[in-house]
Amino acid sequence: KFLVRNEGDAPLTISRAWGSAIESSSIQTDAWHHRSDALTSVAAFIGISVALFGGEGFESADDWAALVACAIIGYNGVRLLRASLSEVLDIAAPPEVETRIRSLATQVTGVSGVDIVRVRRSGLVYLVDIHVEVDPQLTVRVAHRIGHEVKDALINSELPILDVLVHIEPNVETAG
Repeated sequence: KFLVRNEGDAPLTISRAWGSAIESSSIQTDAWHHRSDALTSVAAFIGISVALFGGEGFESADDWAALVACAIIGYNGVRLLRASLSEVLDIAAPPEVETRIRSLATQVTGVSGVDIVRVRRSGLVYLVDIHVEVDPQLTVRVAHRIGHEVKDALINSELPILDVLVHIEPNVETAG
C-alpha cells in the first residue's frame, strides 16, 4: 500500500498542488484525470482477476468492472467539463479581488472615489472595468492622466490583471 499510495498518487499530488498554486482549474482537473486512470485500472484488474480465478459463474465480473470504469470515466468527464468551462468562459472574480482593486484604485492621487468595479476572470488572468471618480473641475488632460495611473497601479499590482478599462466620472459630492 505504501508504494502504491506514494508512487501512484504522485501525478495527482503534483498536478493538484501546481494547479492550486497558479489557480488553474485545467491543471487541477488533469490531476483528477490521473486519479481516474488509477481507479479504472484497479477496477479492470479486480474484474479480470475475479473472472479468471473465480471460476464458474464469475465470468461477468469483467463486465461489471467495465461498468464501474465507465461510471468513473463518466463522472470524471462531467467534473472535468464543468471545471474547464468555468475557466474558458468569463466568470466573476471573488469578492476579495474586487475589494483589493477598489483599495488600489483609491490610493491613486486624484481619485476621490470608486463607483463601479467589474472584474471577470478569463483563463488565468483578470479583466477589470472600473469607474473612478475625480474632481469635476479637473481638465480632461489631468483626469486622463489619473485614469492611466489607476490602470498602471492595477496592472503592476500583485493581482494577475491583464487589462483595465478605466472610466472617469465626476465626483458630484466635490462639485462646486
